[in-house]
Amino acid sequence: MNVNPTFDFLSGKSVNRIGFGAMRLTGQPGNFGPYHDWEAGKRLLQHAVESGVQFFDSAFAYGPQWSDKIIADALSPYSDDLIIATKGGVDKPAPGKAVVDASSETLTKQIDIALSNLKTDCIDLFQLHRVDPNVPLEDSIGALEHARSAGKIEMIGLSNVTRQQLETALEITKIASVQNRFNQNEREDENLVEFTNLKGIAYLPWGPLGADPFKRGAILPPRESIAWLLKRSPNIIAIPGTTSSSHLDENMTAWDLIED
Repeated sequence: MNVNPTFDFLSGKSVNRIGFGAMRLTGQPGNFGPYHDWEAGKRLLQHAVESGVQFFDSAFAYGPQWSDKIIADALSPYSDDLIIATKGGVDKPAPGKAVVDASSETLTKQIDIALSNLKTDCIDLFQLHRVDPNVPLEDSIGALEHARSAGKIEMIGLSNVTRQQLETALEITKIASVQNRFNQNEREDENLVEFTNLKGIAYLPWGPLGADPFKRGAILPPRESIAWLLKRSPNIIAIPGTTSSSHLDENMTAWDLIED
């Protein structure tokens, strides 16, 4: 197979390029509250690891906090070959309602909460969930860099950003990942995919199947869509979300669609 099945992060860890997005392991509607079948959610996450998933993506806003908590309950203490990623700068006070606050104070507080929720001393990858229009990006990135210097997080990532915003962040610190919406039908980020690949930055496409983040069901076929992403660029790590072991198993067979 000519397509590399793994990606090497700045930390030196190499992970399978099919990861797991944990947003749906929260309550419904609106990804609010704890997942309705906690033990089944734990088994799904454990099955993901057994199936070769090494990268898990979460966020403070998922639940809020419940996604981080179920990951920790299922997988901690974490194997050395896993990367647990979460995000901050967005909260969710009600179903489907997101509040952006990427001030230094809020990010610092959310990092400390995430450390507790994830049951870890250092978060592998902490991503700025959204740029706050009321806070200079330099201040938000500065808070993350301060946490990295303090040993609370290992790598810094960005989500929902433009190339210009990424370049601004790169002037302050190293950036390990970018997470934007990208799939076969929505390709506005083509140039940023290329740019991040040149920089050795992981690209984490959310909405890989074209789904509405607050509704069930996907527009695009799972295996074919994931395979397309894996072939599109070697820095892409697909992070499809599911609440079904059978769907997870199907997602993992996307490699079978990639010809040698």
